[in-house]
Amino acid sequence: MSSGQPPRDWDKELAQIDKLIATGAGGGQPAKASAAGAPAPAAGGRAVAAAGPRPRAALFTWLRLLLGLLLGAAITQWPYQRGCGVLLFGYLIAVAGVIVAGVWSTLSSWRTRSGLAHTLSLALCCWGAVLGAREILPRVGYARATAHWLCPAGGSAAPTAPAPATPPRPQGAR
Repeated sequence: MSSGQPPRDWDKELAQIDKLIATGAGGGQPAKASAAGAPAPAAGGRAVAAAGPRPRAALFTWLRLLLGLLLGAAITQWPYQRGCGVLLFGYLIAVAGVIVAGVWSTLSSWRTRSGLAHTLSLALCCWGAVLGAREILPRVGYARATAHWLCPAGGSAAPTAPAPATPPRPQGAR
């Protein structure tokens, strides 16, 4: 396999690779040091954050999570009927808001590396899924009890009670 080139010196090449890794360069280009001594981002790359998440980002992560948890707790006190129709769809939109708040705080807590906030955010997502499943599953035929998406023609969202039975007549009376 000799094509007129001298053999490669693997030790030299590996030493160069080690040097590039030590400087934090990406894409095969050495990193340029900034005035503070931290590596500047290479062309097309990002500098690695050495100090971790900023305190402001962590504060906003907890604020997002707190708002989501408040919404998740408050939705259990939903003041309107949610049996069918427009009120049901309003409730399901609010449940979707709980899930979106959970996903939003999950992403934020992942970026700030906050384990407790991330766990609570995932629990909030699960809580929203449970609330949604409670209303959706009976309407798609999965649950034992059935329910309707739209209200019957009578317009009442509450289930109607059966008419009272007439009392039995005494045998001698006509």
